Amino acid sequence: MYTVSELASSPNPVESYLRRCPARDVLGVLADKWVLLVLGTLRASDGPVRFNDLRRRLDGITQKMLTRTLRNLERDGLVRRAVYPTLPPRVEYSLTDLGADLGRVTQAMGEWALRNHNQILSARTEFDEKAQVEPEALPH
Repeated sequence: MYTVSELASSPNPVESYLRRCPARDVLGVLADKWVLLVLGTLRASDGPVRFNDLRRRLDGITQKMLTRTLRNLERDGLVRRAVYPTLPPRVEYSLTDLGADLGRVTQAMGEWALRNHNQILSARTEFDEKAQVEPEALPH
């Protein structure tokens, strides 16, 4: 792993294409769609959210995937898990300060996606049509 001073002295301090770059480690976390959706859901909430409420809001996520995602986000210090000694136990999730800070970045990504969605769909259609006409002309 590079040190912060080594990266700061480099011409391009974020060299995420290098295996040892710290940014690559963080980008690996953010590359998961469920991570982005869980962070966004927690960010949009007025307060802590219970597990089943999260699951209802995240269309298509399985219990296993939500559990794994929340556990990883808690491990990375982005999500706080609070357990209350009731029967059955009540568990709530919320963003940490670090997670809220990251939420500002992921919100910008979501806004970009909304602004550019039609262009991406058009590019896909154009690509697919070209692939049907000239399949050998496209890279593999």
